[in-house]
Amino acid sequence: MSNGNILISGAGIAGPALAHWLVRYGFHVTIVEKTPELRLGGQTVDFKGETHRTVLTRMGILDEVRKLQTGGTDQLIVDANGRTLAVLPGEFTGGDLEIKRGDLSRLLYEKTAPSCEYVFGDSITSLTETADGVHATFERSAPRTFDLVVGADGIHSNVRRLAFGPESDYVRHLGHYYALVDLDEDFGPVPMMYNEPGRLAAVGGPKAPAFFVFASDRLDYDRYEAGQQKELLTRAYAGMGWRVPAIMSAVRRAGDVYLDSISQVRIDRYSSGRVVLLGDSAYGNTLGGFGTGLAVVGAYVLAGELAAAGGDHHGAFAEYERLLRGYAKIAKNGNAGPFLAPGTPAGIRMRNWIFKYRFLLALMMKMGDKFATDIDLKTY
Repeated sequence: MSNGNILISGAGIAGPALAHWLVRYGFHVTIVEKTPELRLGGQTVDFKGETHRTVLTRMGILDEVRKLQTGGTDQLIVDANGRTLAVLPGEFTGGDLEIKRGDLSRLLYEKTAPSCEYVFGDSITSLTETADGVHATFERSAPRTFDLVVGADGIHSNVRRLAFGPESDYVRHLGHYYALVDLDEDFGPVPMMYNEPGRLAAVGGPKAPAFFVFASDRLDYDRYEAGQQKELLTRAYAGMGWRVPAIMSAVRRAGDVYLDSISQVRIDRYSSGRVVLLGDSAYGNTLGGFGTGLAVVGAYVLAGELAAAGGDHHGAFAEYERLLRGYAKIAKNGNAGPFLAPGTPAGIRMRNWIFKYRFLLALMMKMGDKFATDIDLKTY
């Protein structure tokens, strides 16, 4: 297996992080990505605690991540007249080390592109396990057989659907949606967020996308069709106060928009035969604050176990799951939707109150650091 061929679905964070290690251990890696090019937008992501720093150090990218870090920025929570109600401190949202998702994605891609095969604008259409491999067919490419297949393609994982069953069996909609929109208009250098019951709108800050969270039952739309997403978003924010009418006018003129549900993955196993799940496809919890760290640590563990297994992928997958199942338990808890977009005026006031009294905030951050370090890392 040390020279095995591995197919990874997803060129976001988890897939290239895994490829980094697999290539180092002598595997041949192909990464297939549905989008026609690397997705460089999105929100900032963060790393917390010694475990995350250790993995970044062992990858050899900690210094480069630090050079790209944005530094957590305080965000003003305002009322309809623009008066400050509370301050969301940068250290709460930014962890120990904050970086734009697109910058991290580009960094990992540049580290792995020379040593593994990337196929953009394509997607797996079927997976058939044989005695000695997995036969994969694609939308555009010719069929191929691989030793193993890894689903690192997010909460709406195509690999999980093909190998485990329909998304509805494993993904729980938590009652909210979120959106990120790169606006051409400048809404000021200071990040601000405004709430009305069940809705949040946030803008401002250097090159930061506008950010939205709103309560909604499950919506039916094409996640790759920007026009549909803009229409749903503007409809959800109709009649909202503050600067929202101007913000939504800018949304309608924007080029790129990303709208998705706040959801949670519940699955009883991470592998099925020669197929294994990594990152959000296995233990996703949207906006939970731990997704990137879990993906990077999970990639380190999965690759290390495969390298140490001497060809026994069953043993490698079992040990990967044993180690990650407990560590990923944070992804089973919490729902960011009601916290970011409380459903009542009283709920909004209570949420803001947390940021006024720093001892509560400090307690939440301490708990987060504990979860981020709750694993004994092996040295592979």
